[in-house]
Amino acid sequence: ILQKWFDAIIESYPADASNFLKEQKNQFTNPVGTTISKGIENILDELLSGLKSENISKFLDEIVRIRAVQDFTPASALSFIFLLKKVIREDMEKDIQEKQLYGELLAFESKIDDLACAAFDIYMKCREKIYEIKANEVKSMTFRLLQRANLICEIPDQETDLKANNNSNIKER
Repeated sequence: ILQKWFDAIIESYPADASNFLKEQKNQFTNPVGTTISKGIENILDELLSGLKSENISKFLDEIVRIRAVQDFTPASALSFIFLLKKVIREDMEKDIQEKQLYGELLAFESKIDDLACAAFDIYMKCREKIYEIKANEVKSMTFRLLQRANLICEIPDQETDLKANNNSNIKER
């Protein structure tokens, strides 16, 4: 199941990137593939052992951060979670039917849905941070450009001006 899930996730990338992510096993030449592989392994372990949200959030965060900065729509970035449902249904279809495991399947899929909600929160925090960084960079760049063009001057503190005006008004009286 784990290998099939990994393969399904990697297929969401363009063909050349997908081939690279599958073939390169070195964590230094392929940190994305390694992070996804280790992350989904830990996520699946946590799902099977009882879903400890502190642990699972850490593993989920590592994968979501990567996908949040890549060229994915929000739905595509988080679709890797739902791919697990598909893989399980395909891989265990016969066992589910023969052993009447529909209740267990629904319970497990409910855990996966909870995982998707947690991933969405993480994704949104990542995107907010990216937009904040971009906005700050634009502000900084604009300020530097205005500074170079000598279009910025220091505005004296209003308190200083008010005190000076008040002092001169008092002296006049």
